[in-house]
Amino acid sequence: MGGTRAIRGAVAAAAAALLLGTAACGASTPAPPADSSPRVESASSAAAPTPPELPRGGRVLFPGQRLVALYGTDDGGGLGALGVGTPDQAAVRLEQQAAAYARPGRPVLPVMEMIVTVADPTPGPGGCYSHPIADADVDRYLAAARAHRQMLVLDVQPGQCPFLPQVQRWTRFLTQPDVGLALDAEWRMPSGVVPGTQIGTVSGGEVNGVVTWLADLTRRGALPQKPLVLHQFTPDMITGRGGVLTPPELALIAHTDGFGTTGTKVRKYAELADPRMHPGFKVFYRQDIGVMNPAQVLALAPSPDYISYQ
Repeated sequence: MGGTRAIRGAVAAAAAALLLGTAACGASTPAPPADSSPRVESASSAAAPTPPELPRGGRVLFPGQRLVALYGTDDGGGLGALGVGTPDQAAVRLEQQAAAYARPGRPVLPVMEMIVTVADPTPGPGGCYSHPIADADVDRYLAAARAHRQMLVLDVQPGQCPFLPQVQRWTRFLTQPDVGLALDAEWRMPSGVVPGTQIGTVSGGEVNGVVTWLADLTRRGALPQKPLVLHQFTPDMITGRGGVLTPPELALIAHTDGFGTTGTKVRKYAELADPRMHPGFKVFYRQDIGVMNPAQVLALAPSPDYISYQ
């Protein structure tokens, strides 16, 4: 939208009459001041553009809201709860799960965390041992998220290739104000190692490459703060995590992943906490031994800002 424009009218100064002939002729009428004419303002002046906001208002995620997510991809539920049923059905189930975490003064923002780059046991396109899902599938889930005022987070499992090029594959979506990012370090494999044969790992330096790029993308687009979820369930899954940058354009989330007993999960959550980042926690519907209820999850110290269900 354009800024206000003013059209200024000006009255030309009258020229002084020349004195010709004898000294008996009188003086000319003085010209009016050059700026004496009225100013005409455009009737079509437009207001400044409104910066885009998060799906349920505001431009900063925390501490105003708590994020609750369903994790998975468009595969019928094999990789997580998000893929069960249609995108709209998933949005309805997500709304119901998220509502259990709403508290006075702390509303929830439901999130579809969708695996958009999937780790593979075969080389796939580019030899990365991963493949991107179809853009059309992402569009379908984004449309459902928007219909329910939810957020979409793109989860990347990079296989043997670095994170940044595979994240940049999704630039069209990440330039949107309601789309965030998750890095799944479990699936960042060393060269020659097939995903699923061992636990992956990523350096803090490689994570910083993504952080810097995404923060710049967010800043240049005047977008609201984006969540950047860092999945982790072993201390060495992200090496040098203390050096990971935390720019204000992004809300970095140290997300404790992994399934097990309640006691094991609580201990792991405390072990992987990072005071520079927002705490995150995952609940597995089927693999956990004794599924923690919302009251138990919120009783964790610190109380998580991002809770996902798989």
